[in-house]
Amino acid sequence: MALIITDECINCDVCEPECPNKAIYMGQEIYEINPDLCTECVGHYGEPQCQIVCPVECIPHDPSHVESPEQLEVKYQALKASGHFPNA
Repeated sequence: MALIITDECINCDVCEPECPNKAIYMGQEIYEINPDLCTECVGHYGEPQCQIVCPVECIPHDPSHVESPEQLEVKYQALKASGHFPNA
């Protein structure tokens, strides 16, 4: 399942550079996560890096984008095959 950033976001700027998939971007008011790019760091790390660094814990799982670990791995592999990670 992809992650989502809630309205509690304080725009501290720490999550965006931690995302290996470049799924986090500045939205209209707060940071947002592109669910098509979010793999919860599957393929890169053992746990979502944005959740680890978020000081206000405003990055829960997105219930509208439920994915199994296997589906997240498939998404990661597809991103990798498409050249989304130039150094991979």
